[in-house]
Amino acid sequence: MDKNKPKIRRRLLRLRGFDYSQPGAYFVTVVTHGRACLFGEEVDGEMRLNEFGRIVEAVWFEIPSHYPNVESGAFCIMPNHAHAVIFLNDNYIVSKVAGPVGAGLRPAPTAQTRHPLSEIVRAFKSFTARRINELRNTPGQPVWQRNYYEHIIRNDDDYRLIYQYIEGNPAMWPEDEEFPAGQTQT
Repeated sequence: MDKNKPKIRRRLLRLRGFDYSQPGAYFVTVVTHGRACLFGEEVDGEMRLNEFGRIVEAVWFEIPSHYPNVESGAFCIMPNHAHAVIFLNDNYIVSKVAGPVGAGLRPAPTAQTRHPLSEIVRAFKSFTARRINELRNTPGQPVWQRNYYEHIIRNDDDYRLIYQYIEGNPAMWPEDEEFPAGQTQT
């Protein structure tokens, strides 16, 4: 390693010491690689999704079928990012381990792993990227930025503000920080 090279540290985005697999509500924003506008366009305050945007939408609504401790909340796809509320709950399956019963031995109940927020977001990004890359014949190309923004929703007022933000996001696209520089609004 070059001793003269400055050491680059990635900024920690998560709340230190917080268990992101515990039940709760989380606000998440994922942004496309290079902020490329891949998912459609905003017209008159509404999003018109293209094929890639419809893939993102479909995968979002499939996530609870893959992760029993997840419920989908408010969700909005923008041209180059998506906002979502993810609810993690205790609805995970308890299964029995097969084994001998008798002489005091009984199957031990084992809880299915409760997946943390990072796993849910990773799966969402992975599933969408794979399908989008398949469609555009670009295997392995990045679709999403490496990280994501998250916010722990702490109470009903916090949720209400986030819900309003997500629902109103398409109408605010020209003022959005993710709006590409130099792009004119139609």
